[in-house]
Amino acid sequence: MAETTLLDAVRLALRISTTAFDSEISDLISAAQLDLGVAGVVVPEQMDAIVQLAVITYCRLHFGQPDDYDRLKRSYDEQKAQLATCTGYTDWLNGE
Repeated sequence: MAETTLLDAVRLALRISTTAFDSEISDLISAAQLDLGVAGVVVPEQMDAIVQLAVITYCRLHFGQPDDYDRLKRSYDEQKAQLATCTGYTDWLNGE
């Protein structure tokens, strides 16, 4: 069985079965990684489930016009804040 990529996981979370939106979804994935980086989160090349969930939530929040925008926004902001305060996901200690 082939390994699921992040693009596949986001497509699945958005309930999209076509590749027609892959460019837009890839841009959202990149934007999510940059947004996490601005918050001080170091996004590893091989993302673990927690970082991947934050990226998926960001993509769900910004793709189209979700009915549950406010809930998704609160969820993403909380995930980002939690990651930004964990030493395992930041390089704050390396900057000493």
